[in-house]
Amino acid sequence: MRVTLYSRPGCHLCDDLKAALAALEGDIAFTLVERNIEDDPHDMERYRYLIPVLDIENGPLLYPPFDWDVLTDALRAASMKTDA
Repeated sequence: MRVTLYSRPGCHLCDDLKAALAALEGDIAFTLVERNIEDDPHDMERYRYLIPVLDIENGPLLYPPFDWDVLTDALRAASMKTDA
């Protein structure tokens, strides 16, 4: 399962979310792809005031603030859809 993190350099919320995702990698199989919104004008326009944004394949698009339980549940549910 692919999980895309929309972020930008210097974003402490983005760093916090990356750390949370790293802690979950052992329990839930996913590939994290990080996209710097400054590298793509469309991403910048869409997410400028919303980062970090997490796009979970076969799951929801999550916006801050992030709740550990919501994040974990969304990843597990999407993982089950991917495995099916």
